[in-house]
Amino acid sequence: MVRVAVTAILVALILLALPLAVAIRSSLYADQRDTLERAALAGAVRVNPDYASGDPVELPAPVAGMRLGLYDPGLRLKAGAGPRTGDDEVRRSLRAVVTSGESGGQLVVAVPVSHDERVIGVVRASSEVAAVRNRVLMGWAALLGAALLALTVAVLVARRQARALAAPLEDLSRHCRAVTDGELTARAGPSTIAEIDQVARTHNDMLHSLSELLRHERDFTANASHQLRTPLTGLQLTLEAGLGKDDSRMRASLEEALAATRRLHGTVEEVLRLAGAHGVPHPAAPDRPVARLLEETEERWHGFFAQDGRRLECATLDAPADVLVPAGPVTEILGVLLDNARAHGRGTVRVTVRDLDDALALDVTDEGTAAVEPARMFTRGHTGGGTGTGIGLALARDLAVTLGGRLFLASGDPTTFTLLVPVRQV
Repeated sequence: MVRVAVTAILVALILLALPLAVAIRSSLYADQRDTLERAALAGAVRVNPDYASGDPVELPAPVAGMRLGLYDPGLRLKAGAGPRTGDDEVRRSLRAVVTSGESGGQLVVAVPVSHDERVIGVVRASSEVAAVRNRVLMGWAALLGAALLALTVAVLVARRQARALAAPLEDLSRHCRAVTDGELTARAGPSTIAEIDQVARTHNDMLHSLSELLRHERDFTANASHQLRTPLTGLQLTLEAGLGKDDSRMRASLEEALAATRRLHGTVEEVLRLAGAHGVPHPAAPDRPVARLLEETEERWHGFFAQDGRRLECATLDAPADVLVPAGPVTEILGVLLDNARAHGRGTVRVTVRDLDDALALDVTDEGTAAVEPARMFTRGHTGGGTGTGIGLALARDLAVTLGGRLFLASGDPTTFTLLVPVRQV
């Protein structure tokens, strides 16, 4: 705002001061010429026509810095002060006209003296050009001083107005930073500027709506935690009690149902951990050797792919068997990727683990082709095959981020997803 004000006042001063400076110069020079002309006219009326025959001439006393002299038609100085021989202005004035100009660093005005319709002499008045120039410079200095004063006042007023405008904006910025830091109870206060008050009210309304939305989401997560975990725990206890009975015919089915229930319980825990529900305890995901994790993954998904006439291969390649990974999140991510490969891929599916020193790269590859743009593939709600909810890959990516890792499409032909997971040794 200060820059705008300074720019505006500078433009105004330039547009006003330059013509005014020219006017000051023209006015002072014109005023000096008028003064010289009046003095020459006053001297001309005192010249007696008989001065050529020796009659003395009494010219009026000139003001300080002015020279006044009488010249005859032969351009000789007859009375007063001035050059001994008349200059160009005196010569032109013998034609019965008043002339003015500069000669020898002086302003000169020459007035003819007439008698019986004949020019009998010329009165010449002159003054130093430097004196007029000094007055012009003094006028320009006064003009510059006024311009600087106006500029100073404009800057002071602009700074004061800028502070008045910036204070509520800075307050609003502080509240926005507080909200960014997680303080959702921060509210912007009123100011003396209506437009900024409107922005503050909109900000507060938006923050209120956001707080309500987050509260509803937290309540939903807490409710889901209670309503899902309690029945699952009861179902798990029931299945475990059934396994305690001596019934070999149902044992395999009960064990499979119990394993599925435990996996579902783990899925619920991971989703709730990702949601970050307040007030709901979520233990840290246990670490498990990557070799054991792949074995469990193959056991769980081998049957599904076999039903579709497809193969599932899991290998650790160069990864050490004692490398630990967070079991729950990695299992969920692999489950999403394998389910995606089963629904949208084709041919053999391979899960391989590569050692990257401080991280593991888990590659899930099938023999299909990914026709969807990688940027849209992980967009929540987008599904490439026209079926499903489009949540799986977005959920898997979010789970990878919570681990400090990353999930991305490494290749589109064949389709290869790569999960990078930071690890630690036993």
